[in-house]
Amino acid sequence: MNKSLFLLLAGLLSGAAQAAVGGHPIVLVHGFQPDNLQSKPTGTQVSNNGDQYWAQYWRDRADERIDWPSHERIANKITSNYVWPKLQQMSRDGTCASGCVFITHSTGDLVTRYIIDNQALWLQNAGLQPLNIVATFDFAGAGGGVELADLAVNVANGSGLIDATLRFAVSLWLGTTPTPSTIGVLNDLRVNSARQLAPFPESRVPRLRFAGAGSDFFGATGAFLPGEDDGVVASHSSCGAASVGSYNSCSRSVAFDGKLQSVSGPSQFMPYHYPMLMSEGYSHGDTILNSAKDEVTTANSSANYLNGDNLQFNTYEEKRGWWVFSSRYRLVRNSANTSMSSLVYQAAN
Repeated sequence: MNKSLFLLLAGLLSGAAQAAVGGHPIVLVHGFQPDNLQSKPTGTQVSNNGDQYWAQYWRDRADERIDWPSHERIANKITSNYVWPKLQQMSRDGTCASGCVFITHSTGDLVTRYIIDNQALWLQNAGLQPLNIVATFDFAGAGGGVELADLAVNVANGSGLIDATLRFAVSLWLGTTPTPSTIGVLNDLRVNSARQLAPFPESRVPRLRFAGAGSDFFGATGAFLPGEDDGVVASHSSCGAASVGSYNSCSRSVAFDGKLQSVSGPSQFMPYHYPMLMSEGYSHGDTILNSAKDEVTTANSSANYLNGDNLQFNTYEEKRGWWVFSSRYRLVRNSANTSMSSLVYQAAN
């Protein structure tokens, strides 16, 4: 074998080995893309948008993507025109035959919950093998709804109490002021609507959660979100809490910054939802990027996949402060200089 052919094959084998977590193929499901509400992309543009969405970290580590346009609704065209064809393709290709991991961001969490609840029946009815999904990694998950979506729909319809501050917060998030014809998936993201969409899936797929409490909007949106938030999604949603609440953490014993203390956290979670990593400094979009923003702590240090495989993070505790003013903190090793996505990828491998 000549040297150039050897290097080519080695590169291909290396790429194939990397496109997995713990040997499980990765399927990406992106989140809400505000610009779609105006541009209304179709065809290859939807795929191009999905490609760019994950470009900084996960794109080149994934085996498949499910791309969808944000100007449509989940249970309608998003499923029929984008999700369903991809599920059929993955079933025929055997993508998940040995067990795959779905990696989601933001509204991708809600889209994936709808998939998990329905894919087995859909595929069986089509004479195809259901996908073997062993876990999902949900970054900044919006499966519990987004209060900003409720506000955006009110602004678009001219209903509710609307003032300049609210309009400003919504426009920061969306990049424009919404109208009745540019709402799309925001209807599904309203808190009550999101929590009613496939809330109790029969599948026991573990939903592993990774949440932040920073903001890309200088805190302007936080006034409209209960408890801690990442600038877009409140903790009740990103943590996977069973009910809406003003929570300051995904845990009742550790804060977003890792401080070990009694804190307002959920007492119950949505079925098979398990919060894992948290960080005070990561905003909504930061969680899937390839740059370290802050130290990271754990709500739970380990969790099992559906097939019994385990995701575990290496943590340590340290005392900070002086004398009676000191406190103990729990942190993930090397998190100060490693992105949250990279911490997850390294732990999974």
